[in-house]
Order: sequence, then C-alpha cells, then structure tokens
Amino acid sequence: MTRIAIVTDIHHGEDSFAKKGSAALHLMAEFARFVADAKPDLVLDLGDRISDRDHGTDLALEREVAEAFATIEAPILHINGNHDRDHLSVAENEAILGQPLGHRVIEAGAWKVAMWRADTCLLRPQGFLLQEADLMWLDQVVREADRPLLIASHVPLSGHDMTGNYWFERNPAISRYPGTERIRAVLARARVPVACVAGHVHWNSLTMVDSIPHFTLQSLVEVSTTTPDPAAAWGLMQLDTRIDWEVFGLDPFAARLDAARTARRPMPCLPVFGAFQPLSKVA
Repeated sequence: MTRIAIVTDIHHGEDSFAKKGSAALHLMAEFARFVADAKPDLVLDLGDRISDRDHGTDLALEREVAEAFATIEAPILHINGNHDRDHLSVAENEAILGQPLGHRVIEAGAWKVAMWRADTCLLRPQGFLLQEADLMWLDQVVREADRPLLIASHVPLSGHDMTGNYWFERNPAISRYPGTERIRAVLARARVPVACVAGHVHWNSLTMVDSIPHFTLQSLVEVSTTTPDPAAAWGLMQLDTRIDWEVFGLDPFAARLDAARTARRPMPCLPVFGAFQPLSKVA
C-alpha cells in the first residue's frame, strides 16, 4: 500500500476574504507533525503556497513556506498554483523549492503518480490557458500507463459544477481549464485504474466522470466552511486495490473506492430526450 499526505492552497501571506493567510505557517507546523506521525511514502503540495502581492514579497513568502516544508523528512513533490506564478517564474519557484517543476511520473508501489504541472498562469479576465503540449503529455502518460495511475494537478480536471462554492459559484470559468472536455476525453482512454486529485477550488469534493474519481482538497487556511477558524485541512490517500481518502481538520471528508471499478467505462450518455425512440416502441 502507498500512503500519500497531501496539502494545498497554503496561501501564506495577508488575510484576504476567506483566506486566513496569517495562520499558514502555524498550520504548516501542524501538518509537519501529522506527517511525522503518519509516516507517508510521499508528500504532495498541490500549489498556491502564497497569497501573491508583488515580486519581492512573493519571493520572501515562498521561501518561508519552503522552510516549513524543509522540516518534513518524507519525499515532497510540489506543483505551482496560480498565486505562485502571478509575480514569480517557474524557474524562481524551482530555485526556492530545490526541485524541477515540469511534468513528472514517479513509481509509487503498485501505482504511479503523474504530477501534471500544466501552466497555471491566470490571465485576467480570460482565465487559464490549456497548452497543447501539456495535454499531449497527459495523453501519452494515460496511453502508456501499465499500472494504476494517480494524476495530481493544481486545477481540477473534472470541470465539475461550482454551485455553493464560496469562490467559484459566480466565477466558474476560473475553476477549470478551457476545453476541460478534451482533458476528460484523454482520461477516458485509460485502461488502468485512474484517480485525480487537485486543489485550487478550496473545497472538499468527489466527482465521478467516466468512472474516474476526481478529488479536490480544501485549502489549509480557508474559513468559508469553518468560520471563524481556518479549516486546517490536509489529506491522506492510501492506494492499493482500494482508494482510501481522508481529509483531516475542521472540514473533514472521507471516501473509499474499489480501484478496479475506476477502469470500467460506463455506457455512453443518452442524447437529448425526444431525440431518440425507446426500444420498447420500435415495431
């Protein structure tokens, strides 16, 4: 069994709307203690380590978060979020975190973990851009997968509905990549069990698309669901013949899935009602 501890949307910096960024470093110390006790095989950071302000401030904030991660002994893999990229380049993030931040696939016991580090620069007001090279990389990984595959990203790949989400109910286009249906079509080609995990939307959720589970993890410092205190959320995913997912903190969540079922594609969806004739009514 592979055990993966996951944290996202740390947003170290000033308090802003429902983000209590001033609590981030304290909560990161709590996360480090959790990792020391849980002893996972791997730690994933899904991005938005800071709340951006300007180039100089962001460099300092990112370095402070990197120092918080440095207390963790387990292997750590990072993904850039949009706030990590507002004023900082990929190269600057790489230098601070001490690792390359391009796409990567790693062995994780009976599973593989694909770090899909697609472009997270958020263009305002357009939103994200889905680069063809990023989609082609993902397509190759899915096609060549020879064992179960966990795909980690900052932005969710499901394109799921944002009704009730504090940040994105009225801003749904910023919660996903344009052309999300192309991403889903790539994932549907998989012939092995697949699961996806992401941050960005500050929400615990599980969405099933083509039998593939898409998990999103609550932000470490979000208060919209746990007012007045931050959620203090992080997750532990255990991967074997089952997918066991648990989110800790003040906004808990848990799910257990049979991994084999995520490789079974469902029947194609019906067309619009009225556009077909039920078999029972055919001659």
